[in-house]
Amino acid sequence: MLVIEMLSTGDEVLHGQIIDTNAAWLADCFFQQGIPLSSRTTVGDSLDSLVRVLLERSYHADVLIINGGLGPTSDDLSALAAATAAGVPLIEHQEWITIMEDYFTSRGRTMAESNRKQAMLPQHAELIDNPVGTACGFCLLINDCWLFFTPGVPSEFKVMVTEQIIPRLRRRYILPEPPVCLRLTCFGRSESSLAQQFDSLTLPTDCVMGYRSSAPIIELKLTGPAVQQQEMKKIWQKIKAEVGDNCVFEGTEGLASVIGHMLISQQLQVAVSEYFSQGLLSWTLKSAAVPFKGGEIIGEDISDQDGVYNYSEQKGSINSDVMIKDKKACQESQLLMLLARAQNIAINHHASIGLAIGDYAHGCLSLALYTPEKAYAQQVRYMPQNHSKKTQQDVSVMLLLDMLSRWLTQREVFGNYEWLMRTETLVV
Repeated sequence: MLVIEMLSTGDEVLHGQIIDTNAAWLADCFFQQGIPLSSRTTVGDSLDSLVRVLLERSYHADVLIINGGLGPTSDDLSALAAATAAGVPLIEHQEWITIMEDYFTSRGRTMAESNRKQAMLPQHAELIDNPVGTACGFCLLINDCWLFFTPGVPSEFKVMVTEQIIPRLRRRYILPEPPVCLRLTCFGRSESSLAQQFDSLTLPTDCVMGYRSSAPIIELKLTGPAVQQQEMKKIWQKIKAEVGDNCVFEGTEGLASVIGHMLISQQLQVAVSEYFSQGLLSWTLKSAAVPFKGGEIIGEDISDQDGVYNYSEQKGSINSDVMIKDKKACQESQLLMLLARAQNIAINHHASIGLAIGDYAHGCLSLALYTPEKAYAQQVRYMPQNHSKKTQQDVSVMLLLDMLSRWLTQREVFGNYEWLMRTETLVV
């Protein structure tokens, strides 16, 4: 089996001053290609440490992906470390000087002399193109291990890996067929209850069941070799049936994107009114290209709002004559007030659907969904005691999106959740 490792470089990565998103991305990318990483190492901006680790890992790995340290500054040491480890000098590659000069000229700029350092690469190194930046990638063979040096800028790194490095690996090695990975995401369940439910499940040979908790959701994965795909699909149907209504989407697209596709296909649009979530719902919907007509974010003076909240008989509204005429009645009927906000925001923005997230007070959260047919509201008691406010806001958004998804798929709008206790519902 091909042994592939990654080496991340830089003091800021080693000391946790930045998150190594490149390492996570590469691990997932290579896993999807059927060539999972065997190990990952991080080393700081020390020439001696870099040379030592390069030589050490070259005796263990067939392929080593080195990330970072190719820039124009004095602490960018990867090229020098590579040359030292290989026992060759650094030489200036004129072809990369020309590429950098063209890069800056096309942007109306003059290349700074400091950038010439990025063309100082080990003798005999194979250059790897960087179409979106100025840091030149390169590879060379040390101790029968191919070392690929890549820039730390994520956009440059990802393009170089997908367009340059993976094709080279496919030409040099016989790579296995990518594994099959079936995924679903559930909401309202705990990782422990899911594990208890599925740990006794008999899986096809060489298949693994995995769980990834990222509050407030949990991803279930069934991974196995391509030859087991048909058997995996059979057991996957059982898993989905067991998860039941708590499954919010399959694959990796995300619930908001799934909802967006359904809204577009049904020619519906949404508008939102937010209090506790403070814009997170709007951002989530717009980021997923959901047909979004507009919205409002209500500040701390929510209880001081004046006005009459009226459910009318107009076309596209629910059939109700309920009217709340004073602030005292609004406070006593939070769900009805929230339903009115959901309806009003939809009407005012000419949207088919109105979504409203109310206050989070005394451990309770209120949400409302207005549709062309009916309006739904619920209040839930939040059971976990150790979640941050950001996680609680994530829960509020996921819960309301789950309500909308259920309505769009003609299911019961109010779901059942292990760690949320429903205290009140209203349908009008």
